[in-house]
Amino acid sequence: MRCVSCSHPESKVIDSRPSDDGLSIRRRRECLKCGARFTTYERHNESALIVIKNDRSSEPFDRSKLLRGLLIATAKRDVPASRLEALIDDVEAEIRNTLRNEVRSKVLGDMVLERLRAIDDVAYIRFASVYKDFRNIDEFQAALKGMN
Repeated sequence: MRCVSCSHPESKVIDSRPSDDGLSIRRRRECLKCGARFTTYERHNESALIVIKNDRSSEPFDRSKLLRGLLIATAKRDVPASRLEALIDDVEAEIRNTLRNEVRSKVLGDMVLERLRAIDDVAYIRFASVYKDFRNIDEFQAALKGMN
């Protein structure tokens, strides 16, 4: 594992334990050259999930892309990043439990919205406005009325 401080390619593991989510291994490492300590997470390499977009093109499921969208939707809201990570873990687990490696972007978006609504109403509307591509104020109002 390459050191994050000096880029030396060798380090030693000084502590290893399951992460809080139980889906990965957390390892504390120490660089053999500079002594810097850093944390890595190892996740079981599962089959890739593929997202089928509306135009029928496909792309690999990207947790970081989804997290970026959620962070934008929850900006200046009291929603910890760990809660968003848990939301993504839950969505990914549900998809994997279907034993399919493909999911339509609409289904993925609906799964995220369902969970986000339970976390924060404002973040839900922000995410929905991008995901559902609201084109005018009437669509915003319809979404707000649907929340009641």
